[in-house]
Amino acid sequence: MSNRIIVGTLSGAFGVNGEVRLKSFCAEPEAIANYAPLTTEDGRSFAQIVLTGRQKNALVARVDGITTKEQADATAGTKLYAQRDQLPSLPDDEYYHADLIGLAVHDTGGTQLGTVKDVMNNGSDDLLELIVPGKSDTVLVPFTRAVVPTVDLAAKRIIADPPEGLF
Repeated sequence: MSNRIIVGTLSGAFGVNGEVRLKSFCAEPEAIANYAPLTTEDGRSFAQIVLTGRQKNALVARVDGITTKEQADATAGTKLYAQRDQLPSLPDDEYYHADLIGLAVHDTGGTQLGTVKDVMNNGSDDLLELIVPGKSDTVLVPFTRAVVPTVDLAAKRIIADPPEGLF
């Protein structure tokens, strides 16, 4: 398991005074500010996040070190990570996406279907993106209890019962 968990992304400027759009992946979106300092993939650190507003699908924030519209625009697509020990413990049936990436996925008969490449959200549900041996395209599997009845982090595997014809 990774020591860092992605908690959000910056989505560029909001206005002209250096505020940014911030998409939070936290169960309570505003909680992202509590997990600072947040770091980026390239090692940049943001010690303070101050939430200043809300948009339709994002928060608006002031982030230390970003003071101009140009600096805010340059952040578009930047992933923000918190240290795992800063985040709350999860109930047994909830998982951090980072913990699922790389797990082998087997069907209920034990045949390996693929490996989790990514976890995505289509707006209403999470989807597991699988790399499937022998296929050039990935396969999206609904990450619901009906389709994915078992996630065994200790054994590093997921058991899935995918809909007919998905594979």
